[in-house]
Amino acid sequence: MGIREEHRARMLRDIQSAALDLVEQQGLDATTIGDIAARVGVSERTVFRYYASKEHALMPGQQGLIDALVGHESAHTSAAGILEDLLAVARELFSHEVEQRDFRRISRLLVHEPEMVRVVARQERSMVEALSRELVRRDALGALQGLVVAEVVTATWRIAWQSFAQEEFDGKDSDPLALFDETVRELAGLFPGA
Repeated sequence: MGIREEHRARMLRDIQSAALDLVEQQGLDATTIGDIAARVGVSERTVFRYYASKEHALMPGQQGLIDALVGHESAHTSAAGILEDLLAVARELFSHEVEQRDFRRISRLLVHEPEMVRVVARQERSMVEALSRELVRRDALGALQGLVVAEVVTATWRIAWQSFAQEEFDGKDSDPLALFDETVRELAGLFPGA
């Protein structure tokens, strides 16, 4: 990794860390981009160069998930095969998120900070729209099938993360990937043969 890439990675981490610290201390509504910039020691403009909003700074993995899902081209032609492939992509990214130290902090904020749930809901809506639109654009699925597949992938991600956040809140030692896999198994059990 070159000097420029190292600086970018460090700045991304510093901004996210500052955003998490501030939201944990004073709440999402009270935290501003100006507060985040001051904590990092940069201008607001610099923060906006890296993140579109304070919500994006808190959960940058969501955009990465959207990009990975939209960019994935399945070799399958059936809705079930495409869904299986997309769930595998989501699981891989979920695993990557789990490895990040901030995963647990974000999970706790989702339980403690009601506004975070609305932020996540907006991001999920963006994910469903982008993924279903891309599946239809590629002629991989029809409009209704594309929407159903996008909603199921999004719901699986959300259920696994919410389950983990709740177990963390309850003081249980849980394995987020096991929860993701359990969510996929429950889904398959609800719709056998689908």
